[in-house]
Amino acid sequence: MAGHSKVGPGPRILGLLLLIVVFLIGGSLWFDYLGIIDVSSLYAPVFRAVGLQARGSRVPADDPGLLDSVRLTKERESLQLREQELNGLEDELTERSRELDRLQSELEERESLLEERENSFNQRVTRYDNRRENLIRNSQDLTNMRLENAVGILLSYDDQLLIETLRVTEELAQQEGEMSLVSVWLSEFPPERAADIQRKMTIRPEG
Repeated sequence: MAGHSKVGPGPRILGLLLLIVVFLIGGSLWFDYLGIIDVSSLYAPVFRAVGLQARGSRVPADDPGLLDSVRLTKERESLQLREQELNGLEDELTERSRELDRLQSELEERESLLEERENSFNQRVTRYDNRRENLIRNSQDLTNMRLENAVGILLSYDDQLLIETLRVTEELAQQEGEMSLVSVWLSEFPPERAADIQRKMTIRPEG
């Protein structure tokens, strides 16, 4: 006949009670994990004693705060998407701005070049007008001089100035319907110089 256990009923009852407590604690923690019950606040001191952090209290599904939280989350996501779109638009505008700046720089360079050309042209026209005025005034002075004095002055001119003066003199004479003194002046020139000047006067300037 088998011997009876030497453990008394007291320790057995205590062991059963401890086992029941362990099952209750484990079951409650499991139900808390599943979201069926909330025992986090109950076990919070125990968790802190062993160095663990208790899970925050669960918000009921019908809590208005939860609905506001969901709404705010959706609005935050919408704002993030909008921010991304705006960043894309900002990058596009920045690129367009750079392109416009480049085109503006090119236009300014072209405008500056055209302005320089216009100024250069105006300067040439001014110089031409001034030179022509001087030639007309000089021709008129020579025409009113005595022949020998006019010839002496003309002989001192270089070929370019002499030819321009003679041509202006002929032009003024034609406008006034008078006889030009050019042939008279050239008749007083040395033959070689007169022939050379007459030959050059037949060659019209280019441009």
